[in-house]
Amino acid sequence: MRASLIQIDVNEDESVESRRQRVTALVREQADADLVVLPELWTTGAFAYEQFAAEAEPLEGPTYEAMAKAASDAGVWLHAGSIPERDPEGPLYNTALVFSPSGELAAAYRKIHRFGFDKGEAVLMGAGQELVTVRLPGTTLGVATCYDLRFPELFRGLVDAGAETLVLSAGWPERRRAHWTLLAQARAVENQAFVLACGTAGTHAGVPQAGHSIVVDPWGEVLAEAGAGEEILTVDLDPSKVAATREQFPALKDRLLGLQPPRHR
Repeated sequence: MRASLIQIDVNEDESVESRRQRVTALVREQADADLVVLPELWTTGAFAYEQFAAEAEPLEGPTYEAMAKAASDAGVWLHAGSIPERDPEGPLYNTALVFSPSGELAAAYRKIHRFGFDKGEAVLMGAGQELVTVRLPGTTLGVATCYDLRFPELFRGLVDAGAETLVLSAGWPERRRAHWTLLAQARAVENQAFVLACGTAGTHAGVPQAGHSIVVDPWGEVLAEAGAGEEILTVDLDPSKVAATREQFPALKDRLLGLQPPRHR
């Protein structure tokens, strides 16, 4: 499986519509990939809180339409990053979209863990309630978004649901880049799964972005890592390595906690 992570430069000098058109063209150019991954909230910027309401879209809005067409044109599975979704009957959500090679929506994931510590995203957007997996030929994706990376129980839930490749879109800040790399490797090792983590580059809302999108194998080895600027990171993966790793070192079979309700004495 060939995966291409498109690390988008998100900055305030480019309009949302211009960036949408540019990213659509970049996705179309990845026709030799099987899976393409985009970052979190690349239309607005993950820290551009004041723009969320103004730029929020219905689920099947302009970004949805552009990404569906791009996936179909390229013939790829596309994790289109996330958008600020406006639910007509509820709050805004940070919603990731996954499209099939025919351009059909395969899954939508509303981010469960909202960042901000009682401000920003944490108060402006609603929390998702459901884990999301997507079956691809040869592997099952588990979908997560940015701050979710700090919550291992979410990823263990995805693995319990069959995930073998954990795909994360993010707008991770540069000042915590060391955590980004460390946590991506930890999620891969503890779940014996591939991790594909795609972040943004540039600076938006005054927050420099970490970049350094990363692909990690089930043993925690970094297979590829981007730099700080806009970049397309492409790597060939062998999905069978997940099953082989879990058979060779069957740590997941030794789990005791989380499999049944706790017993109190």
